Amino acid sequence: MTDQSFPPIPFRPRPRDWEGFPMPSSVPDGLRLELSRARVRDGKEGEFEEWMSTLNERYPEMQEGLPAERQVFEATFRSTEADGSTWIYHLSLMGTDGGGNDESIPIDALHVDYSRRVKEPGWEELEPKLMLTPDHLRAAMIQWGRTGSTAQSAE
Repeated sequence: MTDQSFPPIPFRPRPRDWEGFPMPSSVPDGLRLELSRARVRDGKEGEFEEWMSTLNERYPEMQEGLPAERQVFEATFRSTEADGSTWIYHLSLMGTDGGGNDESIPIDALHVDYSRRVKEPGWEELEPKLMLTPDHLRAAMIQWGRTGSTAQSAE
């Protein structure tokens, strides 16, 4: 619910076919770092909480889709702005060859369904400037992002 004493914060999502910002040199080749935000539809704040609770409760199922998505890391945050609007912030590190949610996996299908009902369509994108990671984690992130596996290839 918006607070009428503050002007509404505009939501300007990027087009679906937008290729994204160029990656800073600190992001390894083959990986994408994204921080995105979208507005929660008015009156859907409770359903947003239900959505996030469902994903937390079914965490092991959520992990099933990670290899195909090449998702190295994901985190979702909620922010209530001065105008009273609720926003989702989503931080993601993924391989550039990964796919989206696999809706043949039941929890992914439910996740996509919640997204369509709860948030405004699209995402605003924040421009990445730096990714800092210890070398031992960086190597694992690169491996996972490129292959969706922890197994080292015999090259």
